[in-house]
Amino acid sequence: MSAFTRNAIVLGLLSAVGPFAIDMYLPALPAITADLHTTTSATQMTLIAFFIAFGLCQIAYGPLSDVYGRKAPLYAGLTLFIAGSIGCALAPSVAWLIAFRFVQGLGAAAMGVIPRAIIRDLHTGVEATKLMALVMLVFSVSPILAPLGGSALIVPFGWRAVFVAVTIAAVLALVLVAALLPETRPAHERISGSVRNVLGSFGELLRDWHFLGLTFIGGLGMASFFAFLATSSFVYIGHYGLTPTQYSLAFSVNAIGFIGASQFAGFLGGRFGMGRVVMAAVSAYAFFAVVLLALTLAGFTSLAVLIPLLFVSFAFLGLVIPSTMVLSLENHGPIAGIASALGGTLQMVTGGLMIGVSGLFFDGTSLPMVATIACTAFGALAVSIATLRPRELSPQLAE
Repeated sequence: MSAFTRNAIVLGLLSAVGPFAIDMYLPALPAITADLHTTTSATQMTLIAFFIAFGLCQIAYGPLSDVYGRKAPLYAGLTLFIAGSIGCALAPSVAWLIAFRFVQGLGAAAMGVIPRAIIRDLHTGVEATKLMALVMLVFSVSPILAPLGGSALIVPFGWRAVFVAVTIAAVLALVLVAALLPETRPAHERISGSVRNVLGSFGELLRDWHFLGLTFIGGLGMASFFAFLATSSFVYIGHYGLTPTQYSLAFSVNAIGFIGASQFAGFLGGRFGMGRVVMAAVSAYAFFAVVLLALTLAGFTSLAVLIPLLFVSFAFLGLVIPSTMVLSLENHGPIAGIASALGGTLQMVTGGLMIGVSGLFFDGTSLPMVATIACTAFGALAVSIATLRPRELSPQLAE
């Protein structure tokens, strides 16, 4: 096995630990609501708490990884995640579940930010996009297998078994980091840990409108998927009457399109230029999202309409996410950890806000979910038009 493939597998599995903790328990949300005698909005808070911690704490892990190397913060994050998972499995009430989900998010933040910085340490340009796409191939298996695995555990063992399973997955990830992942930030490349130096790096990034634009193109795209995560189980199970297993299969369809498309990101970026790929993919993503909203408003709300159009929309999103991640880090190699942290934080906060918005307007039907997806897709298109430079959209760029 080549080092490139090995790194892709380890980084992909590492990146999947946090999303696995989300996707695997989605089929259990209605059961958690009933078992803990709580409300739908309170149960959704377990998602929001995770996303808030996951997003905000990347700010800390990024600088730590630039100062102390990539592996030490990964060990700390995995340890926190394991502790939070055990707490979730034993939670006696929804309040405790929310608290331990927050702890889970604190740990998962390390796996959200550091793998992207490692990719930037190893590669740039098209090669980085290829590695990012391979990482996302492993990462994206989570939305396919996790809900199915969650359903398989929930039916015989109850929803708490989900958190036992993610604890085991995190322990496995810890072993892989120790045994197979190289340290890609040697001591002589690490930055000073002074507060002034770290704040100066954040200031540099916050003044870089191109970095911020690329971050929010991907962030708004991810936010649409987060809105889907937060409401899909209630829509598919509560509104359309699917069983948890049927919901898991319907949910997985979206990941198949995302996975398939993301594997072409590197090839298309090398052939046409990454900027052109992003613009074309965002345009198509927004178009199909708006079509779905229009059909929903017109009364065409069957699953035969909803599932295929979400499949196509999220497939184009599969081209957008890895490309914008690579482009945003391209010019910030010396502070790749901080850049990855700030970008990840801004994206996760955007996603968390969209979960809150979709939850506020949730009425049991698919309309609030679809409307949120369409709004974020149109927003991503607007930011793309404002951000991508003429040279990035030039055909000569890929020649």
